[in-house]
Amino acid sequence: MKLEKISNNVLYAVCGLIVLVFLLFFCVGYDNYDESGNVAPTMTNLLMALMYLLGIATFCLMVWSLVKSARSAAGSDEKESTGIAGSKIVICTSVVTLLVFILGYVINLGEEPFTTSSGVTTSSGMVSLVDAFMVEIYFMAIASIIAVVVASTGVMTKSATKK
Repeated sequence: MKLEKISNNVLYAVCGLIVLVFLLFFCVGYDNYDESGNVAPTMTNLLMALMYLLGIATFCLMVWSLVKSARSAAGSDEKESTGIAGSKIVICTSVVTLLVFILGYVINLGEEPFTTSSGVTTSSGMVSLVDAFMVEIYFMAIASIIAVVVASTGVMTKSATKK
């Protein structure tokens, strides 16, 4: 129970930090303009730093979770509350994530290079890579919402109980 309380507190703290940074981004110096007349919000670097930090933290937690799941599921055929073995869930999630990323990359092949207002040009390969991540983020967000709705109904746990 204590671990769950810590987890909840960390979740609330991270959500609060995200809301605070976005409020700062949109409320403090959002309408600044650079020499060329383009909008240059003051808090852009803070927002970018938060996104990098959250991305790195998410990646590290994903790797830790995969390693921990693989160790606990190795050699066991123990069923989760849904009636599906944990190792099958880990493998299925990893494969779907990789396939969605590859699909997003293939869909976005041939993108044009992107030139910013400061004249910096990003290669078409990097634009395709970023677009692939965006496709994956959208797919995983939709899948997460569906999973939460299904889990909240209790359909999967009911089907796992033996009659």
